[in-house]
Amino acid sequence: MTAPVFVVDELPDSRAVFVLDGPEGRHAVSVKRLHAGEEVVLTDGAGRWARGEVVSTEGRDRLALALGEVIEEPAETPRITVVQALPKGDRGELAVETMTETGVDAIVPWAASRCITQWKGERGLKALAKWRATAREAGKQSRRVRFPEIAEASTTKQVAALVARADFAAVLHEDRDYPSQPLADAELPSSGEIVLVVGPEGGVSPEELALFESAGAKAHRLGRSVLRTSTAGTAATALLLGRTGRWS
Repeated sequence: MTAPVFVVDELPDSRAVFVLDGPEGRHAVSVKRLHAGEEVVLTDGAGRWARGEVVSTEGRDRLALALGEVIEEPAETPRITVVQALPKGDRGELAVETMTETGVDAIVPWAASRCITQWKGERGLKALAKWRATAREAGKQSRRVRFPEIAEASTTKQVAALVARADFAAVLHEDRDYPSQPLADAELPSSGEIVLVVGPEGGVSPEELALFESAGAKAHRLGRSVLRTSTAGTAATALLLGRTGRWS
C-alpha cells in the first residue's frame, strides 16, 4: 500500500528534519500508529510534496520526519471543473468525496433554480466549509498531492460566465424531449479547461439550459440510465479522464 498522506501549511525548500504535530501529528501517531522507519508523504495540497521517513515519535501528537526532496507536481491538463448543483442532505459531501477520489480538479457549488437546498448566511458558510474539509480528507485518502479547489457558491449567471471561458463545456441533461449528445462521443480538447454542469434532482430549467447554450455549453447525456446529481459528476469525470488520456 502507498504511504499515507498528511497535509502541512508549508514545506521546507530543502531536505530537513520536519516535526509533524497538531491534528495531523495526532492522526499519524494515535490513529495510524506510525513508528520509526515507516514512510509518509507530506503535501501542501497544492502540488508540492515530499517523502518522509519517521525518525521518532513523541507523546500522542508529534513525530519527527527525515524529509526527502520537495517535488512540485504540475497541474493536470485538460483541467476538469464540475459545477455541482446543491443536493439535499449530505449528498453534497458524497459528491465532493467521490469526485475528489476520481480526480476532478475543481468543484463549483451552484445554486440552481430548482435546488431545494439553498446556502444562505451562516448555513452557507458551514456547508462550504464541509465541502472543503471533505475534499481535503478525500484527497489524503486517495493519495493526491493536489487537492481540488472548492469555489464559493455561484449563481447561474456566474456559471454561464465560467462556461463561456471554457475550451469545452457540457450540461449533463437527460430528457427525451430535449436534444442531447452522448458525452462519450464529444470532441474534447487536449489541453485547457473542461467544464461539466450537473443539475439538481429536479433537473436544469429551460431558462438555465438556454443561458448555458448561449454561453457555449451543449446538453450531453452519459448513458441510458439517469444518475442522481450526487453521482453524475463522478461518472462524467471518470469518463473524461479516460478519454483525455489522464488515466493512461
